[in-house]
Amino acid sequence: MKWRCQDTVFDLSREGVIMGILNVTPDSFSDGGKFDRVENAVARVGEMLAEGAGIIDIGGESTRPGADRVSDVDEKDRVVPVIETVLKDFPETVISIDTSKASVAEAAISAGAKIINDVTGFQDPEMIRVAAETGAGIVVMHMQGTPGTMQKNPTYKDVVSEVRAFFEDKHHELITAGVDPETVSYDPGIGFGKTLDHNLTLLKNIERLDVDGRPLLLGVSRKSFIGKILGSDKVEDRNWPTVAITSNAREQGVRLHRVHEVKPNFEALRMTEAIINVRA
Repeated sequence: MKWRCQDTVFDLSREGVIMGILNVTPDSFSDGGKFDRVENAVARVGEMLAEGAGIIDIGGESTRPGADRVSDVDEKDRVVPVIETVLKDFPETVISIDTSKASVAEAAISAGAKIINDVTGFQDPEMIRVAAETGAGIVVMHMQGTPGTMQKNPTYKDVVSEVRAFFEDKHHELITAGVDPETVSYDPGIGFGKTLDHNLTLLKNIERLDVDGRPLLLGVSRKSFIGKILGSDKVEDRNWPTVAITSNAREQGVRLHRVHEVKPNFEALRMTEAIINVRA
């Protein structure tokens, strides 16, 4: 299993990759305002790279439920200087841009990003065009509704089958539009238009979401469904359960893991892989 992100190719056959989250927004649910200054953001990137992150995912617009929309110009102003400075200080860094706007993705790729992570699942034909023309790696996420409406009574007849069907349809559309199939990965969108039961059902059956052997990315880090299970509103209480999910998901074949706390998730990933890959 390989994931092509322009001139970088991740060989995922034996080892997965940790994607470290960098929110350069003032209103992220988890760390809003901590890294909205370039110097703070770059320092955080250095920490995550040292802890084992193989990709840094930079986002300039919060996607928490009910979050306000940000203009294209403001989002570019937030992310492009960070991308440019990160690559100046850490030139080998593989950067992902977390955006649903084609113009922001295009500007980020021009600044040196190699991956487009779109929570709206490449519904915009312009975003598909950018992916096809740039050869960027892409993360296609499933979301029912929009960030403003997604948690208002999400319903499915069969959440696993419906998410898989979305991936299959989108895969055909992307390839037909000229996107290199080796650049594609899929994200079931845990917490995006799903109830607690939907999230747990997807996590239990994640192997069923395989489409054409493309890698899955899982983003569960610090999400509210963990707090519901624990009976805690404290975001920090969600860190170690995130590590548990990373290990369990890797055992089921998930290779890409988007997290806030890099070191413990990286260590759990490698420990799980040591067990999976041992010669019997």
